[in-house]
Amino acid sequence: MASTKCFLVVASATSTVGTAKLLVVEDDDSIRETVEEALRAEGFDVKSCGNGADAMALLNEPDTKGVDLLVLDLMLPGLGGLDLCRQLRKLNNHTPVLVISARDSETDRVLGLEVGADDYLVKPFGLRELVARCRALLRRSQQIASVPNEDRQVVQSGNLCLYAQECRVTRDGEDLTLSPKEYKILELLIRNPKRVWSRDQLLERIWGIDFVGDTKTVDVHIRWLREKIEEEPSSPQHIRTVRGFGYRFG
Repeated sequence: MASTKCFLVVASATSTVGTAKLLVVEDDDSIRETVEEALRAEGFDVKSCGNGADAMALLNEPDTKGVDLLVLDLMLPGLGGLDLCRQLRKLNNHTPVLVISARDSETDRVLGLEVGADDYLVKPFGLRELVARCRALLRRSQQIASVPNEDRQVVQSGNLCLYAQECRVTRDGEDLTLSPKEYKILELLIRNPKRVWSRDQLLERIWGIDFVGDTKTVDVHIRWLREKIEEEPSSPQHIRTVRGFGYRFG
């Protein structure tokens, strides 16, 4: 494993650690075969392909939606590993990510973490350590999945991350400056994805039942919030309007 190639290992919380299904995406045949053999020897069910486009096609096929671990080379022809990881996050795929790379500079490690990674392992490394870290990520993700969303101290959605104990939100790793009302609205929405909230419901939950004023204050705060969290506030991807009903997250 002395190659300078880089990998991402993405582990989901959907299966037990010992029976996880893996998809290896690597354009170098020798590296792909080495990784496949090592992972199969640990009892994993392994499939493979040689580029990012094929990986996305496989992940979108009905019979491959059960993939629990994605081993992804960064230097791929066409769709690269970093871009593939970004696409997964934009699709609200919140599975943990382990970057494995010979690039050991702080800049490289930060870049890997900023695109959604949870850990960074520098080459050269032993295959036993690779497997151990994968199993640890699977166990951790299973533990997180068992905690009710309303009790979680850290909630992530795409490029947004909410830290409840700190009343802090980051976008692409950068802290956002939110007013107390903006933070409370975002926390309520992000903890209840897909649920539609009417203006009256938001007023009662955020402003209190004794609030006296115009319900349009909700629209104003939503607009301010979108300007801070959305890449295109006029075409929001996080906080969506459900015409005639209210707002929902995602």
